[in-house]
Amino acid sequence: MPQLQLPIFPVGSTHITQTLAFECREGQVTYFHGQLPVFVHAAADARTFRMITSQFVHNGTATQADIARAFGVTAISVKRAVKRYKKHGPGGFYALRPVRGAAVLTAEVIEQLEELLAQGMERSAAARQLGLKRDTVAKAMQAGRVRGKKSPPSAGPRR
Repeated sequence: MPQLQLPIFPVGSTHITQTLAFECREGQVTYFHGQLPVFVHAAADARTFRMITSQFVHNGTATQADIARAFGVTAISVKRAVKRYKKHGPGGFYALRPVRGAAVLTAEVIEQLEELLAQGMERSAAARQLGLKRDTVAKAMQAGRVRGKKSPPSAGPRR
């Protein structure tokens, strides 16, 4: 016959549900189910926090409202984390974020731009000829993505 296990939590722990609690001590967050510690992570590790709380919700150990109330986070952030967990699993919290490549300054355009600048064309004229914005070319040159001679500063009025 199965025995009932009473939830006995350490002193100073915070209840999430009747059977789930957490305790933050010495920079480590420990989660307890009943009296057993089930997971530990660094207090500053937000990714792991989102992953484990989403796992609790996904497994039915806690509700989204329980997590939001116990940790003082917004309900929408919990919903987003649970959605990520359901779609990608635990690894979804640690995957690198997808980034777009260069939309305007592709390798081919940079090559053409550097060729025009090497021929002595001014930065703004080269940008106009390639259908680019002048500021895009200037920022790319400052960042070192485009090599070429720098245009002298404009002789506009000084303030």
